[in-house]
Amino acid sequence: MLLFQDQSPTINISTETYIYIMKIECNKNKLLKAISKADKVVSKSASLPVLSCLVFEAKDGKLDIKATNLEIGLRISVTAKILKEGEVAIPSNILVSYINSLGLDEDLLIELKENVIFISGSKSETKINTLPVTDFPTIPSTSSDHACKISSKELVDGLKAVWYAASVTSMKPELSSVYIYPNQTGLIFVATDSFRLAEKKIRIKTDNFESMLIPQRNINEIIRVFDDYDSDIKINFEEDKASFSIDESIYLVSRVIDGNFPDYEQIIPKENTTEVTVLKNDLQNTLKTSNLFSNNFNQVNFNIDSVNGAFEVLSKNAEKGESRNNISNTIRGESLDINFNQKYINDSFSSISSESILMSFNGSGKPMVIKGINDESFRYLVMPLNK
Repeated sequence: MLLFQDQSPTINISTETYIYIMKIECNKNKLLKAISKADKVVSKSASLPVLSCLVFEAKDGKLDIKATNLEIGLRISVTAKILKEGEVAIPSNILVSYINSLGLDEDLLIELKENVIFISGSKSETKINTLPVTDFPTIPSTSSDHACKISSKELVDGLKAVWYAASVTSMKPELSSVYIYPNQTGLIFVATDSFRLAEKKIRIKTDNFESMLIPQRNINEIIRVFDDYDSDIKINFEEDKASFSIDESIYLVSRVIDGNFPDYEQIIPKENTTEVTVLKNDLQNTLKTSNLFSNNFNQVNFNIDSVNGAFEVLSKNAEKGESRNNISNTIRGESLDINFNQKYINDSFSSISSESILMSFNGSGKPMVIKGINDESFRYLVMPLNK
């Protein structure tokens, strides 16, 4: 039992009669970082309660923290002093909330007896009931026969640039996924829900990279797990899954979709009849105003007057009123009057680093293509709305 350093009031939980079957000492901050990442993976479904748990496995001089929702599995290794090896499944929401509340505590003593986990800090103690670890699914491993390495930053940047364009329904699994495939210069990330499409090109060495479709619902977890790393990620490919790992410290495995992504190049216009260049912030702020008056379809009207050099953004709602805004611009080509879902346009702004954007049109009823000026790495296609 941990002896406290001072005389501060504490809640004493008697542990004297217990013989521990797992016992570790661990830094609180390192533990909190790991369990906070793993908590995003745990299942919220009550059908299998152990899926709402994090599994602690103390073995071979390290603490492995595991989580899964059956679509994605995660194992994070944390440096710890292993006093007695063991394994336990702890309800994630209780554990994360408790560890997060400990303030400046630096070192924790974690002890397991039967189905109870005891956690002691310098000024606090608690005990948490656990679940049978035997019910926790095995996190699948992957073969290294088909593997490559890429930068964690490049992987995360590619996923962030396109994931929002994937469909949120699963009626067509290939559309509710992010498609990643290699070309001569690097990797291409692309997603579409058939109403809009986002494509991001990353210039990177891609030896042995195999095309894959990652389910959209797994993308956020992959981003959260690797977003603060700056290392090479080893990717192993198998027929129904892919794993992402950094050394021995972190391992994530995701189901991949068995399907064919649409040949999207066929729908991207090869030429255009109208081009409008505007400042990204001007359009972004105008769409925020227009959103106040949009209808149930988030409809916004672009009126492009090439004769007078005017670009007007109109939004109206029979109940709320209407908004008209003219944006400073450069127009080339024909005049055009066309409608879009303004939410779809807004979604693309976080993927565009340029201060100015180019919107290309090919007439009424045809999609608009958005790019950053002097940036060929990202393009975004939006289908128009009928009036």
